[in-house]
Amino acid sequence: MGLSHVETEEALERLRLEVDELRASRERIALADDAERRGLERELHDGTQQHLVALAVNIQLARELVERDPDAAVELLDDMARDLQRALEETARLAQRIYPPLLESGGLAAALRAAAISTGVPTEITATPVSLSPETAGAVYFCWLDALAGASDGRRATVVVSAEDGSATFEIGGSAASIPDDVRARMRDRLEALGGRLTTESGPEETILRGSLPLAR
Repeated sequence: MGLSHVETEEALERLRLEVDELRASRERIALADDAERRGLERELHDGTQQHLVALAVNIQLARELVERDPDAAVELLDDMARDLQRALEETARLAQRIYPPLLESGGLAAALRAAAISTGVPTEITATPVSLSPETAGAVYFCWLDALAGASDGRRATVVVSAEDGSATFEIGGSAASIPDDVRARMRDRLEALGGRLTTESGPEETILRGSLPLAR
């Protein structure tokens, strides 16, 4: 027996709503990507590039000082070493935001710990060894990075990563779960783009974010 006219209209309306939500999700992802790229460009220009420009200028000054004022040249070289260290640290931090090398060389758990260390947030990380695609590992990593960015109240942030029933799952709790709605929407869009989902469980003591992603696509 076929669907009635009313049932058909209801089914079409649900489909239209799903399509509208999909379009809105893709637009949010595109806007977030554009904003992230602009942010990285500003940081490269205002941070790393300025350090490198200063180094280039100071190299020329040091060359001129070596013979006529060796002590001043040594002091300038010390300043250059500090500038170089800052440039290296900024480059490493920006690389983590683009795609952390540790995800490939050390695995997800190592990348999660490195992200926590770089933010200075006290954390507790539990990650069951599981083979993840680069896309899935990256989605979990960047959700954790977003969560850490909102963990500013000094409480411990927690994350548990495991695999069950053909899915990679993670739970984020503690101060890291207290993130703005727009950031949470970005996390949800990131997971849904890979066939996953994000849910929120609010309890009397803390909020927990739960995400899941299919292990095979």
